[in-house]
Amino acid sequence: MSDSAIPFLMFQGGVGREAIDLYVSLFDDGEILDLDLYPAEGPAPEGTIMRGRFRIAGQEFYVSDSFIDHEFGFTPSLSIWIEAESAERQEELVAALSDGGQVLMPLDNYGFSARFGWVNDRYGVSWQINLG
Repeated sequence: MSDSAIPFLMFQGGVGREAIDLYVSLFDDGEILDLDLYPAEGPAPEGTIMRGRFRIAGQEFYVSDSFIDHEFGFTPSLSIWIEAESAERQEELVAALSDGGQVLMPLDNYGFSARFGWVNDRYGVSWQINLG
């Protein structure tokens, strides 16, 4: 078996399911592939994600809700890059993902791309959305 590299998203505060429900709703191929939840007698709040796997835009991700409070969260220095198929689709993604979050770079021409936007979603995950 060869090595593989799969992005892993660790959420805090029990918001993992809410986040992945949003993500899979935004992409045609969005799907929760596996989801193991903590039981009532587990170390974490019942129903939070022990481990899970979902797919969006052809990319699989692992996900978990940490029951340990960490002094760190997500950082924009590692983000999810999306190639949008149209300007309308790009606007839709930027609007949905920045709702309750933060626009880091509004849709514009930044030289390296004729139309690019960068947002943090309400869960702290960073998204760079380029017009492909």
